[in-house]
Amino acid sequence: MAEPKNTELMEKIVSLCKRRGFVFQSSEIYGGINGFWDYGPLGAELKRNVKEAWWRDIVQNREDVEGLDATIIMHPTVWKASGHVDTFTDPMVDCKTCKARFRADQMCDTPCPKKPSKKATECEGEKTEPRAFNLMFTTHVGPVKDDANVAYLRPETAQAIFVQFKNVFETSRQKPPFGIAQIGKAFRNEVTPRNFTFRSREFEQMEIEFFIKPDEAIRAISGAVSAPASGEPREDWGWEAWHKYWFESRVAWYESIGLNRDSLHIRWQEQDELAHYARATVDIEFDFPFGQQELEGIAARSDYDLSQHQKVSGKSQTIFDDELRQALSKLDEGQRAELVDSYKAARLKYLLSSGVEQELAEKSAEADGAGFLKGNYVPHVIEPSAGVDRLILALICTAYDEEKVVDEKGKEEVRTVMRFHPRIAPIKVGVFPLLKNKPELVAKAREVKKLLQDHMPVFYDEAGAIGRRYRRQDEAGTPFCLTIDFDTIGENGEETADTVTLRHRDSMKQERVRISDLVGMLLPQVR
Repeated sequence: MAEPKNTELMEKIVSLCKRRGFVFQSSEIYGGINGFWDYGPLGAELKRNVKEAWWRDIVQNREDVEGLDATIIMHPTVWKASGHVDTFTDPMVDCKTCKARFRADQMCDTPCPKKPSKKATECEGEKTEPRAFNLMFTTHVGPVKDDANVAYLRPETAQAIFVQFKNVFETSRQKPPFGIAQIGKAFRNEVTPRNFTFRSREFEQMEIEFFIKPDEAIRAISGAVSAPASGEPREDWGWEAWHKYWFESRVAWYESIGLNRDSLHIRWQEQDELAHYARATVDIEFDFPFGQQELEGIAARSDYDLSQHQKVSGKSQTIFDDELRQALSKLDEGQRAELVDSYKAARLKYLLSSGVEQELAEKSAEADGAGFLKGNYVPHVIEPSAGVDRLILALICTAYDEEKVVDEKGKEEVRTVMRFHPRIAPIKVGVFPLLKNKPELVAKAREVKKLLQDHMPVFYDEAGAIGRRYRRQDEAGTPFCLTIDFDTIGENGEETADTVTLRHRDSMKQERVRISDLVGMLLPQVR
């Protein structure tokens, strides 16, 4: 059940995003365009930091995941094979009175444009019957704009991974279990974009397709499939164990970049919510001010995706597993037959569900079983799929804080501060000369900025009182600020020469630190 909405908090967050340069409405000077957003200077850095952290942790720091960067426009048959052309739709209704358009399944959450205080279901206007609305944006490839040249802006990044699976598999020398990861733009022509950047028409995804052996292969190789358990991966893990591993890993990663564990929720999709090919799907949801909503879905998709592209393209997506072949050869005839029959039954279920006629499906399943006996199979997949823009919004909502503080004159004021984890903060360090009209302070501050900027993003500011400069950096989420004062340039003795005042954002505590120690002290905290 969704949490109570906090409209006031959301309004403050949207205002800060505009005021400090995190997010702007696209094409704002022309009245904007609904469902599209631009990231300003701070937002661009924040988004870049999040994507780089994900890529570093998922691809660069693991031996079992490879990277991919595929095109936005692919062959249109890709989307026919994946089902997007025929089934990627939302139910849409129109109001005959106010002429507004709504998603039929979300009308209770949608205000009527002509009566903002009322919900769409309370508008007196007669509604049309729901009709299917395909969410893919269409375009044309080539000089002639006709049906033969129709193409689509991809609605997800996953399909590119599936259609390039064999190429990555053969060039990377990986073998299941292994993954392919991608970060990229996707486009969905949402009927009702809403909740700031949460539901947009242009967005970015961070997706992993993690390819695993079918459970029959695990039983042949390891003797049995282990029950799901936490811990490091094991050779006897089947799909359920890998599914558990990935949703636990993803929750831990969100915590590592600053989301509070209490604000994250695991929701298992009900049987009637699941895609027909999915064995299980877990949604990681977050407590946004507008309610509990999905950040990431982790789906156990069986071998459906590769099988679909194999069926439609006519290109085999099976792989040879010598370990499986050898393991099967050591089993007795009854054990082999049991595993082959189980694999054939799973393949037959897929073929029938994908519209293949019974006789042909049985024949194909029989061939698949014979191939399995020789060590061949279509890999299964676990898919963790996250929205970058939703995550950025979740991080902004988590970071936003207001607290009462007393300034240097003893006056109480409200401090607005963005408590980003230093790892993803847009600016890591602010550098301030105490006075801008003292050349020696400015020169030293510039020297400190130059020292640090090769290692981390640094912001230099010499305008206004120090307290005001601190507040600006608090709203930017900068975890550390350095003030270069008269102690720094040795005017108050050699003991404090070449030291700076280091101010911590969250506690507002200050300490003296030697300039020579700054890189070694700060770098581990912001990486």
